[in-house]
Amino acid sequence: MREIIFDTETTGLDPLSGDRLVEIGCVELVNRVATGRTFHAYFNPQRDMPLEAERVHGLSAAFLSDKPLFADLADELLDFLGDSPLVAHNAQFDFGFLNAELSACGLEAIAMERMVDTLAIARRRHPGAKHSLDALCARYGVDRSHRVKHGALLDAELLAQVYVELLGGRQIGLELVEERAEEVSEMRAFAPRTGAFRPARPHSASAEELERHRAFVESLKAPLWLN
Repeated sequence: MREIIFDTETTGLDPLSGDRLVEIGCVELVNRVATGRTFHAYFNPQRDMPLEAERVHGLSAAFLSDKPLFADLADELLDFLGDSPLVAHNAQFDFGFLNAELSACGLEAIAMERMVDTLAIARRRHPGAKHSLDALCARYGVDRSHRVKHGALLDAELLAQVYVELLGGRQIGLELVEERAEEVSEMRAFAPRTGAFRPARPHSASAEELERHRAFVESLKAPLWLN
Protein backbone atom coordinates (compact mmCIF):
# COMPACT_ATOMS: atom_id res chain seq x y z
CA MET A 1 0.00 0.00 0.00
CA ARG A 2 1.45 3.34 -1.09
CA GLU A 3 0.74 6.54 0.85
CA ILE A 4 2.12 10.06 0.59
CA ILE A 5 2.77 12.11 3.74
CA PHE A 6 2.95 15.81 2.90
CA ASP A 7 3.18 19.26 4.44
CA THR A 8 2.98 22.79 3.08
CA GLU A 9 4.17 26.26 3.99
CA THR A 10 2.19 29.31 2.89
CA THR A 11 2.02 33.09 3.02
CA GLY A 12 -0.96 32.96 5.38
CA LEU A 13 -4.06 31.08 6.43
CA ASP A 14 -6.61 31.53 3.64
CA PRO A 15 -6.08 30.83 -0.07
CA LEU A 16 -9.42 32.50 -0.84
CA SER A 17 -8.04 35.83 0.39
CA GLY A 18 -4.94 35.71 -1.80
CA ASP A 19 -2.55 33.65 0.33
CA ARG A 20 -0.31 31.33 -1.67
CA LEU A 21 1.55 28.06 -1.31
CA VAL A 22 5.34 28.62 -1.07
CA GLU A 23 6.73 25.19 -0.16
CA ILE A 24 5.64 21.55 -0.29
CA GLY A 25 7.38 18.44 1.02
CA CYS A 26 6.21 14.88 0.34
CA VAL A 27 7.44 11.55 1.70
CA GLU A 28 6.53 8.18 0.16
CA LEU A 29 5.49 5.28 2.39
CA VAL A 30 4.90 1.75 1.14
CA ASN A 31 3.30 -0.59 3.66
CA ARG A 32 3.92 2.12 6.29
CA VAL A 33 7.69 2.11 5.64
CA ALA A 34 9.52 5.13 4.20
CA THR A 35 11.04 4.24 0.83
CA GLY A 36 13.43 7.20 0.68
CA ARG A 37 11.55 8.78 -2.25
CA THR A 38 10.57 12.39 -1.62
CA PHE A 39 9.35 15.44 -3.48
CA HIS A 40 10.31 18.91 -2.29
CA ALA A 41 9.93 22.32 -3.90
CA TYR A 42 9.79 26.04 -3.13
CA PHE A 43 7.48 28.28 -5.15
CA ASN A 44 7.52 31.96 -6.00
CA PRO A 45 4.17 33.26 -4.66
CA GLN A 46 4.38 36.45 -6.75
CA ARG A 47 3.40 38.51 -3.73
CA ASP A 48 4.86 39.80 -0.47
CA MET A 49 5.59 37.58 2.55
CA PRO A 50 3.80 38.74 5.72
CA LEU A 51 6.14 39.01 8.69
CA GLU A 52 3.98 36.67 10.78
CA ALA A 53 4.31 33.89 8.19
CA GLU A 54 8.06 34.46 7.72
CA ARG A 55 8.56 34.09 11.47
CA VAL A 56 6.99 30.63 11.27
CA HIS A 57 8.89 29.14 8.32
CA GLY A 58 11.75 31.57 7.68
CA LEU A 59 11.01 31.93 3.95
CA SER A 60 11.39 35.51 2.79
CA ALA A 61 10.08 37.09 -0.41
CA ALA A 62 13.69 37.65 -1.48
CA PHE A 63 14.53 33.97 -1.04
CA LEU A 64 11.48 32.87 -3.03
CA SER A 65 11.86 35.48 -5.80
CA ASP A 66 13.95 33.21 -8.07
CA LYS A 67 12.02 29.99 -7.36
CA PRO A 68 9.70 28.43 -9.96
CA LEU A 69 5.98 29.12 -10.07
CA PHE A 70 3.66 26.39 -8.82
CA ALA A 71 2.39 25.96 -12.39
CA ASP A 72 5.93 25.12 -13.55
CA LEU A 73 6.12 22.05 -11.29
CA ALA A 74 2.45 21.07 -11.00
CA ASP A 75 2.69 18.12 -13.40
CA GLU A 76 5.83 16.80 -11.69
CA LEU A 77 4.12 17.05 -8.32
CA LEU A 78 0.98 15.27 -9.55
CA ASP A 79 3.11 12.48 -11.04
CA PHE A 80 4.72 11.94 -7.64
CA LEU A 81 1.41 11.98 -5.80
CA GLY A 82 -0.18 9.51 -8.23
CA ASP A 83 -3.50 8.17 -6.96
CA SER A 84 -2.23 7.41 -3.45
CA PRO A 85 -3.94 8.51 -0.21
CA LEU A 86 -2.51 11.84 0.98
CA VAL A 87 -1.72 12.18 4.68
CA ALA A 88 -1.32 15.57 6.38
CA HIS A 89 -1.68 17.12 9.82
CA ASN A 90 -4.77 19.34 9.85
CA ALA A 91 -5.21 18.14 6.28
CA GLN A 92 -8.10 20.49 5.43
CA PHE A 93 -5.60 23.37 5.53
CA ASP A 94 -3.04 21.70 3.23
CA PHE A 95 -5.67 20.37 0.83
CA GLY A 96 -7.25 23.82 0.62
CA PHE A 97 -4.00 25.44 -0.51
CA LEU A 98 -2.99 22.57 -2.82
CA ASN A 99 -6.35 22.53 -4.59
CA ALA A 100 -6.42 26.33 -4.84
CA GLU A 101 -3.07 26.25 -6.64
CA LEU A 102 -4.21 23.44 -8.94
CA SER A 103 -7.39 25.32 -9.75
CA ALA A 104 -5.38 28.45 -10.60
CA CYS A 105 -3.43 26.33 -13.09
CA GLY A 106 -6.62 25.02 -14.67
CA LEU A 107 -5.98 21.53 -13.26
CA GLU A 108 -8.44 19.20 -11.56
CA ALA A 109 -8.63 19.38 -7.78
CA ILE A 110 -7.55 16.39 -5.70
CA ALA A 111 -10.56 14.49 -4.36
CA MET A 112 -11.13 14.98 -0.65
CA GLU A 113 -11.79 11.23 -0.36
CA ARG A 114 -8.02 10.76 -0.65
CA MET A 115 -7.41 12.89 2.46
CA VAL A 116 -6.11 11.30 5.68
CA ASP A 117 -5.95 13.75 8.59
CA THR A 118 -3.52 12.80 11.37
CA LEU A 119 -4.94 15.57 13.56
CA ALA A 120 -8.34 13.85 13.53
CA ILE A 121 -6.69 10.48 14.25
CA ALA A 122 -4.73 11.98 17.17
CA ARG A 123 -7.86 13.53 18.66
CA ARG A 124 -9.60 10.16 18.60
CA ARG A 125 -6.65 8.30 20.08
CA HIS A 126 -5.68 10.88 22.70
CA PRO A 127 -8.75 12.94 23.66
CA GLY A 128 -7.93 15.91 25.84
CA ALA A 129 -4.20 15.83 25.06
CA LYS A 130 -2.14 18.23 22.95
CA HIS A 131 -2.23 17.31 19.27
CA SER A 132 0.36 19.55 17.62
CA LEU A 133 3.11 17.84 15.63
CA ASP A 134 5.62 18.79 18.33
CA ALA A 135 3.41 17.30 21.05
CA LEU A 136 2.93 14.07 19.12
CA CYS A 137 6.67 13.78 18.45
CA ALA A 138 7.26 14.12 22.19
CA ARG A 139 4.57 11.53 22.98
CA TYR A 140 6.00 8.96 20.58
CA GLY A 141 9.70 9.68 21.09
CA VAL A 142 10.31 11.06 17.59
CA ASP A 143 13.51 13.13 17.55
CA ARG A 144 12.80 16.70 16.44
CA SER A 145 15.94 18.31 17.90
CA HIS A 146 17.03 19.49 14.42
CA ARG A 147 13.74 21.34 13.86
CA VAL A 148 14.37 25.04 14.39
CA LYS A 149 11.60 26.44 12.17
CA HIS A 150 8.76 24.85 10.25
CA GLY A 151 9.90 23.29 6.98
CA ALA A 152 7.63 21.31 4.68
CA LEU A 153 9.92 18.36 3.97
CA LEU A 154 11.26 18.08 7.52
CA ASP A 155 7.74 18.25 8.96
CA ALA A 156 6.56 15.61 6.48
CA GLU A 157 9.39 13.31 7.56
CA LEU A 158 8.49 13.80 11.23
CA LEU A 159 4.80 13.30 10.49
CA ALA A 160 5.54 10.05 8.65
CA GLN A 161 7.02 8.62 11.85
CA VAL A 162 4.16 9.94 13.98
CA TYR A 163 1.57 8.56 11.52
CA VAL A 164 2.95 5.03 11.83
CA GLU A 165 2.82 5.29 15.62
CA LEU A 166 -0.74 6.67 15.57
CA LEU A 167 -1.81 3.59 13.64
CA GLY A 168 -0.33 1.27 16.25
CA GLY A 169 3.28 1.00 15.12
CA ARG A 170 5.92 -0.01 17.64
CA GLN A 171 6.94 2.71 20.08
CA ILE A 172 10.41 3.96 19.10
CA GLY A 173 11.67 4.03 22.69
CA LEU A 174 10.27 0.57 23.44
CA GLU A 175 11.92 -0.82 20.31
CA LEU A 176 15.31 0.49 21.44
CA VAL A 177 14.85 -1.04 24.90
CA GLU A 178 13.93 -4.41 23.39
CA GLU A 179 16.91 -4.32 21.04
CA ARG A 180 19.22 -3.49 23.96
CA ALA A 181 17.75 -6.35 26.01
CA GLU A 182 18.43 -8.76 23.13
CA GLU A 183 22.02 -7.53 22.90
CA VAL A 184 22.57 -8.05 26.63
CA SER A 185 21.04 -11.53 26.42
CA GLU A 186 23.36 -12.46 23.55
CA MET A 187 26.38 -11.10 25.43
CA ARG A 188 25.50 -13.19 28.47
CA ALA A 189 24.98 -16.30 26.37
CA PHE A 190 28.46 -16.11 24.87
CA ALA A 191 30.37 -14.64 27.83
CA PRO A 192 32.96 -17.16 29.18
CA ARG A 193 32.64 -18.14 32.84
CA THR A 194 35.76 -17.32 34.85
CA GLY A 195 36.92 -17.83 38.45
CA ALA A 196 36.52 -20.72 40.92
CA PHE A 197 33.28 -21.64 42.63
CA ARG A 198 32.65 -19.49 45.73
CA PRO A 199 30.43 -20.88 48.51
CA ALA A 200 27.74 -18.67 50.02
CA ARG A 201 28.86 -16.43 52.87
CA PRO A 202 27.47 -17.25 56.37
CA HIS A 203 24.61 -14.95 57.31
CA SER A 204 23.38 -16.13 60.73
CA ALA A 205 23.85 -13.80 63.76
CA SER A 206 26.81 -14.43 66.09
CA ALA A 207 26.42 -14.92 69.86
CA GLU A 208 27.70 -11.39 70.46
CA GLU A 209 25.16 -9.93 68.03
CA LEU A 210 22.32 -11.88 69.66
CA GLU A 211 23.31 -10.59 73.13
CA ARG A 212 23.44 -6.98 71.90
CA HIS A 213 19.99 -7.39 70.36
CA ARG A 214 18.56 -8.82 73.63
CA ALA A 215 19.96 -5.89 75.61
CA PHE A 216 18.49 -3.41 73.15
CA VAL A 217 15.02 -4.98 73.34
CA GLU A 218 15.07 -4.93 77.17
CA SER A 219 15.89 -1.20 77.08
CA LEU A 220 12.71 -0.33 75.19
CA LYS A 221 9.96 1.40 77.22
CA ALA A 222 6.51 -0.22 76.88
CA PRO A 223 7.02 -1.95 73.48
CA LEU A 224 3.85 -2.41 71.47
CA TRP A 225 4.04 -6.21 71.42
CA LEU A 226 3.67 -6.28 75.26
CA ASN A 227 0.48 -4.16 75.33
